[in-house]
Amino acid sequence: MIKTLEKNIQNEKLIFTNQKAVFWESQKIMIISDLHVGKSAHFRKSGIAVTSQILLDDLEVLENLISFFGAESLLIVGDLFHAGHNSDLEIFCDWRNRFPDLKITLIKGNHDRIPKKFYEDYCIGIVEDTLEIGPFTFVHEPQHMENRFTVSGHIHPGVVFQGKARQAVRLPCFAVSEKQLILPAFSKFTGLDTKTLNQNFKKIAFTKGIIFDY
Repeated sequence: MIKTLEKNIQNEKLIFTNQKAVFWESQKIMIISDLHVGKSAHFRKSGIAVTSQILLDDLEVLENLISFFGAESLLIVGDLFHAGHNSDLEIFCDWRNRFPDLKITLIKGNHDRIPKKFYEDYCIGIVEDTLEIGPFTFVHEPQHMENRFTVSGHIHPGVVFQGKARQAVRLPCFAVSEKQLILPAFSKFTGLDTKTLNQNFKKIAFTKGIIFDY
């Protein structure tokens, strides 16, 4: 079930979801980061049994989000792909072909090494460095820019909740500061970084049933 939390950031309404995505309402843009298509197949090539159902589940979640919000564009803040051409890439291509009217733009991340022709064949616009859509600057790796508010991914932010008897729960989160928004990894086949971000960041954590400020 999609749960939401609305925030006014830079005088724009952003709708945060418990599905690891943000919807920019005025622009009808769905924003995600770090889908890592091909990661499971990459592991299988190394002899580690990881099912492609992980990718299928991620794409189903993304499809539901696009439908729920009526998104006209999908903006991916880096690491759409994880490795070169493999069987998971074919799954993504089949998914992409079902949405010919959906505009997809990718700010290339450190894992996006697919040949340029692939992006052209599947109508994916690519940006090598930063993309400006005022009042936001979209870039893959988090960075502080003077007089800019950046939206990024890359580090897969998470939070740790300490329970009784030294039990701990780790959850993915969005991280927001005065000048930055860092998105969680969209793929469920990723780890969490719970240590990199300093106290200047407020967190928006979530589970399958709730989304909340922390």
